[in-house]
Amino acid sequence: MSNEKNTLENRDGFQSKWGFILACIGSAVGMGNIWRFPIMVQKYGGMTFLLPYFLFVILIGASGVIEEFALGRRAGAGPVGAFGMCTNDRFGKKTPGEAVGAIPIIGSLMLAIGYTVVLGWIFKYTWMGISGSLFGLGTDMGAIGGAFGATAPEAETLGEALGMMSSNGFFGIGNGVWQLFGLVVSLIIMAMGIAGGIEKANKIMMPVLFFLFLGLGIYIFTLDGSGEGYKYIFTLKPEGLLDPEVWVFAFGQAFFSLSVAGNGSVIYGSYLSKSEDIPSSARNVAIFDTMAALLAAFVIIPAMAVVLGSGINEVKGGPGLMFVYLVNVFNAMPGGRIIGMIFFICVLFAGVSSIVNLYEAPVAFLQEKFKMKRIGAVATIGVIGAIVSIAIQPWTSQWMDVVSIYICPLGAMLAGIMFFWIYKKEHALDAVNEGGKKQIGSWFYPLGKFIYVPLALLALILGAWYGGIG
Repeated sequence: MSNEKNTLENRDGFQSKWGFILACIGSAVGMGNIWRFPIMVQKYGGMTFLLPYFLFVILIGASGVIEEFALGRRAGAGPVGAFGMCTNDRFGKKTPGEAVGAIPIIGSLMLAIGYTVVLGWIFKYTWMGISGSLFGLGTDMGAIGGAFGATAPEAETLGEALGMMSSNGFFGIGNGVWQLFGLVVSLIIMAMGIAGGIEKANKIMMPVLFFLFLGLGIYIFTLDGSGEGYKYIFTLKPEGLLDPEVWVFAFGQAFFSLSVAGNGSVIYGSYLSKSEDIPSSARNVAIFDTMAALLAAFVIIPAMAVVLGSGINEVKGGPGLMFVYLVNVFNAMPGGRIIGMIFFICVLFAGVSSIVNLYEAPVAFLQEKFKMKRIGAVATIGVIGAIVSIAIQPWTSQWMDVVSIYICPLGAMLAGIMFFWIYKKEHALDAVNEGGKKQIGSWFYPLGKFIYVPLALLALILGAWYGGIG
């Protein structure tokens, strides 16, 4: 199969199985685990939501995650090279696949740009937590909301957003300085390479994130009133399982949490050793991503119950949860200054690990297609990310909606089509089984071809219908 490889000379890669797994966990553990998952659990009745969520995690982990890792590793390239490999295998032409592969690359870059804005918020709030200025806001919701409003101005249209930024000198409003600082930190990690930068950073950030979240969870467990939060989590309402909306949002949460979008998992797979067991790695990523989401729920829901009581039902997900409601909650708790600081350090690690993955696909594309040196590719993409992210600050929410509702599920569906429908079956199974201790079961290929690919299409349709499901 050497003629199918689209590799660079001396291509960098992950040096260990757990380095790869931790990097993939880092890409999956993002804001959705923190500002959306706990609210979904609380809103839809705890275990009533978790049971279908677990089911979809298993289904997607056993099909889409495996497929994207295998696709990238077999091609030794990101989506453009991998999709080109598939069409070349079937039709003898790489060009159609490479053209289609540009869609996930564009999606990854757009999502990274939106995430750059969010990362700037996180860096600012982490520093506020360390310096004590966050705790200094107290429980005055006007002051807390005003602080976030100044950090994240809003506009109805892109034109209005660009006008707001240009009329104020681009750094006159918003959070541009912290945004650039967060981007530079992420780019430095990327410039150091896969093994020397991304792998090493995630080997530090992911264990620390889990350890700190676990510590927060244990502390909150000791507080009066936290028991009500656990009741939310462990509630099971059988009649709720008959509600289609529960299944729709459980599916959406699992789909987006596992980062199947035809870009990040494909490119990380391309850096994976041929001796690694892909199904085992996919299983570990799904397990630890779910653990991270559950840890976030076990921190956030009981913490809100301690301070808000039944008012927890009025809280909605999204940035407002993390930067407004939780600031109020932590500041009202015993030891609130330390709790808030630790929480935002956890969020910072989750944000950096995610954005590094999102920028990696377009960086690798420049390396593969234009033979650019890594530092040059990182700098080029970084400049694009900096300019666009600064300009769109007041329109970030709408920007992220466009990408997550339409482009991400489309990328996941295209990757699934390429692997399960275009790439020849025997080659697809060889790609999955390479390095495995045993052959994958006969269930895998039909599951991916007839269940996962239609589900990816369903994610696109349902996202458009509901205005976002993950």
